[in-house]
Amino acid sequence: MRDYEMVMIISPDVPEEEVPNTIEKVGQFITGRGGEVAEVNRWGRRKLAYPIMRFTEGNYVLTQFKLDPTQVSDLEASMELTEEVIRHLVVRREEGETAAP
Repeated sequence: MRDYEMVMIISPDVPEEEVPNTIEKVGQFITGRGGEVAEVNRWGRRKLAYPIMRFTEGNYVLTQFKLDPTQVSDLEASMELTEEVIRHLVVRREEGETAAP
């Protein structure tokens, strides 16, 4: 298993009380494939640098996790199909690397 981190932007159309459910679904996807979620940081609602679809803001979430490299493409495909997530980025973390603020 390797260390990864993923930043996802959740649609502002998702009510604030439903954001944890979306985060939990992603966590269940990771753990369901033998991975483990190390840390989840909610950055909150922020203005986007440029419009994505018709949105000008979104709820940012940073997730650090361990996952088998063969499962990462499945995770990314799942994120593409999740309506609540308007953008995501998964990057591999190097040993000893600290998370972004």
